[in-house]
Amino acid sequence: MLLFGAFESMAGEVLEKLSEAGHPELSVGNEFAMRAIDAGADSAADLGRALGVTRQAAAKTIAALEKLDYVTRTSTDADARRKPLVVTQRGREAIAIGARAFDVIYQEWRVGVGEENAAMIASALRDLGARDH
Repeated sequence: MLLFGAFESMAGEVLEKLSEAGHPELSVGNEFAMRAIDAGADSAADLGRALGVTRQAAAKTIAALEKLDYVTRTSTDADARRKPLVVTQRGREAIAIGARAFDVIYQEWRVGVGEENAAMIASALRDLGARDH
Protein backbone atom coordinates (compact mmCIF):
# COMPACT_ATOMS: atom_id res chain seq x y z
CA MET A 1 0.00 0.00 0.00
CA LEU A 2 2.88 2.37 0.71
CA LEU A 3 4.32 2.01 -2.79
CA PHE A 4 0.92 2.40 -4.37
CA GLY A 5 0.23 5.59 -2.42
CA ALA A 6 3.59 7.06 -3.39
CA PHE A 7 3.07 6.11 -7.02
CA GLU A 8 -0.46 7.55 -7.08
CA SER A 9 0.82 10.81 -5.63
CA MET A 10 3.60 11.06 -8.21
CA ALA A 11 1.32 10.03 -11.07
CA GLY A 12 -1.27 12.62 -10.08
CA GLU A 13 1.32 15.38 -10.20
CA VAL A 14 2.61 14.21 -13.59
CA LEU A 15 -0.91 14.06 -15.03
CA GLU A 16 -1.52 17.59 -13.76
CA LYS A 17 1.60 18.82 -15.60
CA LEU A 18 0.53 17.00 -18.77
CA SER A 19 -2.94 18.53 -18.55
CA GLU A 20 -1.50 22.02 -18.06
CA ALA A 21 0.64 21.49 -21.18
CA GLY A 22 -2.34 20.55 -23.37
CA HIS A 23 -2.53 16.79 -22.84
CA PRO A 24 -5.50 16.39 -20.45
CA GLU A 25 -6.68 13.13 -22.01
CA LEU A 26 -3.57 11.10 -21.15
CA SER A 27 -3.31 8.55 -18.37
CA VAL A 28 -0.18 7.12 -16.80
CA GLY A 29 -0.90 3.89 -18.70
CA ASN A 30 -0.93 5.87 -21.96
CA GLU A 31 2.45 7.35 -21.08
CA PHE A 32 3.88 3.89 -20.35
CA ALA A 33 2.45 2.60 -23.63
CA MET A 34 4.01 5.42 -25.65
CA ARG A 35 7.37 4.82 -24.00
CA ALA A 36 7.14 1.11 -24.87
CA ILE A 37 6.21 1.90 -28.48
CA ASP A 38 9.07 4.38 -28.69
CA ALA A 39 11.40 1.64 -27.37
CA GLY A 40 10.36 -0.76 -30.15
CA ALA A 41 6.99 -2.33 -29.25
CA ASP A 42 5.53 -1.70 -32.70
CA SER A 43 2.48 -4.00 -32.64
CA ALA A 44 -0.36 -4.83 -30.25
CA ALA A 45 1.29 -8.15 -29.39
CA ASP A 46 4.63 -6.45 -28.67
CA LEU A 47 2.96 -3.73 -26.61
CA GLY A 48 0.96 -6.28 -24.64
CA ARG A 49 4.16 -8.15 -23.76
CA ALA A 50 5.96 -4.93 -22.85
CA LEU A 51 3.16 -3.77 -20.56
CA GLY A 52 2.16 -7.16 -19.21
CA VAL A 53 -1.39 -6.92 -20.56
CA THR A 54 -3.42 -8.86 -23.09
CA ARG A 55 -3.13 -8.17 -26.80
CA GLN A 56 -6.75 -6.96 -26.71
CA ALA A 57 -5.99 -4.45 -23.93
CA ALA A 58 -2.95 -3.24 -25.86
CA ALA A 59 -5.04 -2.87 -29.03
CA LYS A 60 -7.58 -0.77 -27.13
CA THR A 61 -4.80 1.49 -25.82
CA ILE A 62 -3.32 1.80 -29.31
CA ALA A 63 -6.72 2.77 -30.78
CA ALA A 64 -7.13 5.48 -28.14
CA LEU A 65 -3.61 6.82 -28.71
CA GLU A 66 -4.13 6.82 -32.50
CA LYS A 67 -7.41 8.71 -32.16
CA LEU A 68 -5.65 11.36 -30.05
CA ASP A 69 -2.69 11.60 -32.49
CA TYR A 70 -0.09 10.27 -30.04
CA VAL A 71 0.83 7.26 -32.18
CA THR A 72 0.37 6.33 -35.82
CA ARG A 73 0.91 3.32 -38.03
CA THR A 74 3.53 3.39 -40.77
CA SER A 75 4.14 1.31 -43.87
CA THR A 76 7.14 -0.87 -44.60
CA ASP A 77 8.53 -1.79 -47.99
CA ALA A 78 9.32 -5.31 -46.79
CA ASP A 79 5.71 -6.25 -45.93
CA ALA A 80 2.77 -4.14 -47.07
CA ARG A 81 0.51 -5.90 -44.54
CA ARG A 82 2.67 -4.87 -41.59
CA LYS A 83 1.91 -1.43 -40.16
CA PRO A 84 4.41 -0.76 -37.34
CA LEU A 85 3.46 1.73 -34.65
CA VAL A 86 5.46 4.91 -34.14
CA VAL A 87 5.08 7.73 -31.65
CA THR A 88 4.06 11.02 -33.28
CA GLN A 89 5.59 14.41 -32.53
CA ARG A 90 2.65 15.11 -30.20
CA GLY A 91 3.37 11.84 -28.41
CA ARG A 92 7.08 12.64 -28.08
CA GLU A 93 6.17 16.01 -26.61
CA ALA A 94 3.94 14.35 -24.01
CA ILE A 95 6.64 11.79 -23.16
CA ALA A 96 9.16 14.60 -22.64
CA ILE A 97 6.78 16.58 -20.42
CA GLY A 98 5.99 13.48 -18.36
CA ALA A 99 9.67 12.57 -18.00
CA ARG A 100 10.57 16.09 -16.86
CA ALA A 101 7.72 16.08 -14.35
CA PHE A 102 8.78 12.69 -12.93
CA ASP A 103 12.36 13.96 -12.64
CA VAL A 104 11.30 17.12 -10.78
CA ILE A 105 9.15 15.13 -8.37
CA TYR A 106 11.92 12.60 -7.77
CA GLN A 107 14.36 15.42 -7.01
CA GLU A 108 11.88 16.86 -4.51
CA TRP A 109 11.59 13.44 -2.87
CA ARG A 110 15.39 13.16 -2.70
CA VAL A 111 15.49 16.44 -0.81
CA GLY A 112 12.71 15.25 1.47
CA VAL A 113 14.17 11.84 2.41
CA GLY A 114 17.85 12.56 1.86
CA GLU A 115 20.22 11.51 -0.91
CA GLU A 116 21.30 8.23 0.69
CA ASN A 117 17.75 7.07 1.43
CA ALA A 118 16.56 8.03 -2.05
CA ALA A 119 19.41 6.07 -3.65
CA MET A 120 18.66 3.05 -1.47
CA ILE A 121 14.94 3.13 -2.29
CA ALA A 122 15.61 3.52 -6.03
CA SER A 123 18.05 0.62 -5.94
CA ALA A 124 15.59 -1.60 -4.08
CA LEU A 125 12.82 -0.78 -6.56
CA ARG A 126 15.10 -1.57 -9.52
CA ASP A 127 16.01 -4.90 -7.91
CA LEU A 128 12.36 -5.75 -7.29
CA GLY A 129 11.44 -4.80 -10.86
CA ALA A 130 14.26 -6.90 -12.29
CA ARG A 131 12.84 -10.00 -10.61
CA ASP A 132 9.87 -9.91 -13.00
CA HIS A 133 12.04 -9.85 -16.14
